[in-house]
Amino acid sequence: MTPLSKSANAQADSRGTKPYRVAIVGAASLKGKEIAEVLHERNFPAADIRLLDDDESLGQLEAAGDEMSFIQSIRSEQFERVDFAFFASDPRSTRNNWKVARDLGDTIVDLSFALEDEARASIRSPWIERWIERQTGQPIPPELQPGPVVVAHPAATVLALLALRSEKFAKIERMVATVFQPASENGQKGMDELHEQTVNLLSFQELPKNVFDIQVAFNLAARYGPRCEQRSDLSLEAVSQRIRKHYRQIAQAAAPPALQVLHAPVFHGHAFSLHLEMEKPVVLADFSAALAGEHVVVTGRPEDTPTSVSAAGQGDILVEIAVDASANRNNGVWLWATTDNLRVAALTAVECAESMTASRPRGQIQ
Repeated sequence: MTPLSKSANAQADSRGTKPYRVAIVGAASLKGKEIAEVLHERNFPAADIRLLDDDESLGQLEAAGDEMSFIQSIRSEQFERVDFAFFASDPRSTRNNWKVARDLGDTIVDLSFALEDEARASIRSPWIERWIERQTGQPIPPELQPGPVVVAHPAATVLALLALRSEKFAKIERMVATVFQPASENGQKGMDELHEQTVNLLSFQELPKNVFDIQVAFNLAARYGPRCEQRSDLSLEAVSQRIRKHYRQIAQAAAPPALQVLHAPVFHGHAFSLHLEMEKPVVLADFSAALAGEHVVVTGRPEDTPTSVSAAGQGDILVEIAVDASANRNNGVWLWATTDNLRVAALTAVECAESMTASRPRGQIQ
């Protein structure tokens, strides 16, 4: 458990109660389910968790900690006397509802990226914030009246943390990254379409292309079909731009990557291929020691090579390192890394809420 989590729970324990109320908008989504699970695992001091979603999911039974709850419709009264509202649905739903929650005094945590350009919105990654605090020795003061918090794209968090850790060894002269995006980044509908395409390909049937507008099963691609690429929330180029933007916001001092995002024909988990050119020759043992630490696990044996399967359900970045002997001055290094994209996003969101409990010292429960 992180110090932030301990702080939140110490606050709850001092009162002998759990002082906060939480709403999860998009509770039936992949991110929404992951948030509910992480809240429970981290023992977030919530006395009540309201599961909200659109009409398609009404009445659906979902787990909220040790209890089962029915998903309810998104109505303005559902945001009354709520401390933290997590928006884990699509951007349209967030835009339609977040101002109601804000005006009722809820603290907004946005995983849909809909609010990243709103006034007073901040893009945050507690993993990176803690690293910067430790290196500078200067804690980041909490905002007593925070605006909407946008959870940094999980790929931006991973790339920034790997870059900052690598620069413990030496300055990065150049960083080139390829991010392989899974179907789950496009929600349950993206997962379903990849599954249906896989089944239909094996049975020689026509492929559904309602989400991606191209064949994504058994296929790598640098862009989706024309209909998909026209949507700012689905296009791979838009994803690439968002990762760069969030990277600059959360880790301004880190070396900026040359970046490409590719579709990978997998259901779940980001994968990263990174090439770093360092200021000095790379000594594998020293570089590994600089990289390893909180949230980063460096594998050493061939049988432990990171995969999307091995990363599933993990809150860590799994990394394999190989020195690039062909590089000038032997200063090149390859990193192969995998993460659970949904888990990283949910952990970031909940840790953001934990860090903001200082702005709600008594919650709103009377």
